[in-house]
Amino acid sequence: MSRAQEMYMPFLSFGNPFSVKSRKGSHMAPKLNFLLDSFEETLGRRIRELKPAKGEDILSLSWMTFAVRSLCDIHSDVISLIAALELPVSDWDDKWIEVYLNNTVKLLDICNSFTSEISRLKQSHLFLRCALRYLDGGFQKHLQAGSSLEAWRQKITKNNPRLEDSFYIMDTLVNMLDLPKVKNSTKGKVLFRAMYGVKVLTIAICNIISVAFSTAPRKLMDLQVSATYLWSAAFTDLQNFLNLEIRNSYLSVSATLLKELEAVDIGVKKVYPILKNETDLSKDEALPVLTSELRESSENLSQGLHQFAEEVDRFFKVVLTGRDTLLTSKLRVGDVLGNKAGAISKMSSSMVR
Repeated sequence: MSRAQEMYMPFLSFGNPFSVKSRKGSHMAPKLNFLLDSFEETLGRRIRELKPAKGEDILSLSWMTFAVRSLCDIHSDVISLIAALELPVSDWDDKWIEVYLNNTVKLLDICNSFTSEISRLKQSHLFLRCALRYLDGGFQKHLQAGSSLEAWRQKITKNNPRLEDSFYIMDTLVNMLDLPKVKNSTKGKVLFRAMYGVKVLTIAICNIISVAFSTAPRKLMDLQVSATYLWSAAFTDLQNFLNLEIRNSYLSVSATLLKELEAVDIGVKKVYPILKNETDLSKDEALPVLTSELRESSENLSQGLHQFAEEVDRFFKVVLTGRDTLLTSKLRVGDVLGNKAGAISKMSSSMVR
């Protein structure tokens, strides 16, 4: 059975992986309580800002661009939290580092799947640009325009295997949410409680983007989180709103869930029959108007893809920079410890002599 045919489990439930489920009765220092509360309140605010005023704004490249931009800011907030906690890499347990690196490499893979889909859509867009150029070339070019539109329709309906793989990567990330178990480090518990919220939101946003590109609302995740988080109510409200709108949109849209792409598809479906059936297109008064509308929707799609690609690239760099910083710091600590061990060994040898 292929991956696409396997049963998908969209309803996932997970709770707080840490022993500190609430600040009530917590023995954490006031500064740590303040840092954690501030982080979770900021995360809640960013989540609320992701809820569009109108349901029709969902599944648009403009919203997806804003969502990825928010993820960049949220992941940067974690870096600031690490600095505020005064928790250097030298104090990180090896298991923490392993989990962090495993999580982030999967985020990079998801970014690559989005980049692959953007490239596929841009390549398909070349056929659309050719068709519009032919439509401006007079009657003798209209036959070629029809062929280009047909090529666009065939290209746009093909599945992207790398995009399909992103759903399974997200499944893996969900299964890793409850790790690591933090012991004997209050600062570590604060950090990974904060990172838990970031991972939940990152998975949810990436899932929605993959669904929008793949037209597979059945693969939407309904994530449940404990009410003990300051951001949980905002997240649940956002997720319920987005998932309901997406599922309702799927009932009325057959070709695509992405709004800019849907607009182009509607325009193509209006122009293509005219090119195919009319013998004297010079007398068709509707064609110039429909061509103008198609050109406008085509430009909106092109611009939207460009802006979305820029934010995906930025998110990729944010994640990659975090990994590089961690690895560099870990290597530096290892070198220092190695030098100290070497000096102690030499001292011991001289004392023996």
